[in-house]
Amino acid sequence: MKNIYFDHAATTPVDSRVFKAMLPYFSQKFGNPSSLHNFGQETAQAVSTARLKVAKFLGSDPAEIIFTSGATESDNLAIQGLARVMGAKGGRRIITSSIEHPAVKETCQALKKEGFEVIELPVDAYGIVRMGEFKKAVTPQTFLVTLMYVNNETGSLQPIAAIGRYLAQINRKRKAMGLNKIYFHTDAVQAVNLFDCQVDHLQVDLLSLSGHKIYGPKGVGALYVRKGTPLQPIQFGGHHERNLRPGTINSPLIVGLGEAIEIAGKNQKRDYKNLKKLSDRIINFIIKNISGVKLNGDLQKRSPSHIDLTFNNVEGESLLLLLDQKGIAVSTGSACASGSLQPSYVLRALGLPPERCHGSIRVSLGRENTEVEVNYFLKVLPRIIKKIRARSPLK
Repeated sequence: MKNIYFDHAATTPVDSRVFKAMLPYFSQKFGNPSSLHNFGQETAQAVSTARLKVAKFLGSDPAEIIFTSGATESDNLAIQGLARVMGAKGGRRIITSSIEHPAVKETCQALKKEGFEVIELPVDAYGIVRMGEFKKAVTPQTFLVTLMYVNNETGSLQPIAAIGRYLAQINRKRKAMGLNKIYFHTDAVQAVNLFDCQVDHLQVDLLSLSGHKIYGPKGVGALYVRKGTPLQPIQFGGHHERNLRPGTINSPLIVGLGEAIEIAGKNQKRDYKNLKKLSDRIINFIIKNISGVKLNGDLQKRSPSHIDLTFNNVEGESLLLLLDQKGIAVSTGSACASGSLQPSYVLRALGLPPERCHGSIRVSLGRENTEVEVNYFLKVLPRIIKKIRARSPLK
């Protein structure tokens, strides 16, 4: 059995078609897109084509797409860029959740130190924001709501479209009252491969995505900015990307992002069906055949690519390492926090005590995973769990 990769929520392999599309822009077609000569205009056209592909996937105008170095930068630009403008207009409150990616969570906390009010909404036991709690948090001072579409650890789906519809109603009333608009941002990094990200369906003003989570290259992402959404740049040094993101445009990676998102759009339905079949098999087998296990997140309102499991009397890191020895790659918690010894704040928000958080692993599937690989994993896993528990002082 070859090595098996079950950590697609951390990163995905570059699709061969994406790699092929990018390759010429590292060597033969190397011009700076800002240059007016033929070398520059050739790459400028490639960047424009990639922008069109991202816009088509999101159902937006190409002028509303800003290329960035990844979703972390996109999140920072969306939140900080809006805060710089709206703070001067009396906007003080940001509504977010307790389970956001660090790129959102830490950006909001940095703004809190500057005097902004940050409301972290709690989630239910399945990791989903309650609409009632959200509605109560909205005040006249609210200027931004930032909520992730799919959680990177549990895969739980947030009610983004429902919140978007509610904010649209509220904003009509606020406009009549002379109040500032509440802008809506979503980090859609884990949603792009499998879910509807059309911005008018979600009714979002800002949306972040990343290349390396959709079988594209690392180091590139995009931010959708609805026309009329006021942002200030948070970096300076050039007029690129509508004066919002200075620096020479990374044409090879942008070409790769455009190709990757076009492929994702074509494959969504097929990938969803295949991944659901595989994840359902994993979940049903484990719950039936291994005692003392809990699925974290909602069984229905979830991405089929994510399976987060907590095992009693099992250390997640030990389980990860033993699976790795068998050629199976999984993760414990989110990739961005993998160097931390602290229990996952996402699982803590779901109500798990710290000691149980440490007994969790995340299995995240991708479009190339097979039933043969799943069967091997399900053959190996019970034996490893039994081995760890036999040595556990907590048994």
